[in-house]
Amino acid sequence: MNKKLMAVALSIMLAGFFACKKKEQQPVPLALGTGSPTHGMGALPQGYPQPGGQGGQQGITMSKVELQIVVPSNVKGKWSAVKIVVEDRTTKKAQEYTVKLNSDLQIPNSNLKVAVGDFLPDFKMDASTITSVSNEANNPAVNVKVFEGGKEVFKGWLYSRFPAIHPFEHPKFGLELKGAVKKG
Repeated sequence: MNKKLMAVALSIMLAGFFACKKKEQQPVPLALGTGSPTHGMGALPQGYPQPGGQGGQQGITMSKVELQIVVPSNVKGKWSAVKIVVEDRTTKKAQEYTVKLNSDLQIPNSNLKVAVGDFLPDFKMDASTITSVSNEANNPAVNVKVFEGGKEVFKGWLYSRFPAIHPFEHPKFGLELKGAVKKG
């Protein structure tokens, strides 16, 4: 009887020990892009890079991968130029320039040069490629490099619909993609 009582008591103690173990909450993983607000712009279309750096989450280090830019055959040769608005922040004046694709714009009264590259009318980005889904101007974006005094100070994309996404940041000048010019 003593052994049975001892076995029951031991079973109750073990059950109580394991039942009362503190359960730790598991962190809920966030989907990429949910860690940063879009500053009132609403949800970004698929293919737009999220604000706040790689993937939009703070504290995550991602290796920098050079993405391949693919201009589809139904887009290549269909666009001749882009319209870029240059804002002079000191005078509060903006000037629109039409710049041919794969050419340069020297910003007047400055040592800034904008090298205009590929234009994608329907920008889409995945893990390894930047391309255009169609030839319709649904998500217009242009690839640019900005040089100041011959030194590259910006390399990225200007987005017509979402100009606040990874913008060119400069104390005196702002750049914005206004639109594009079809060839022909």
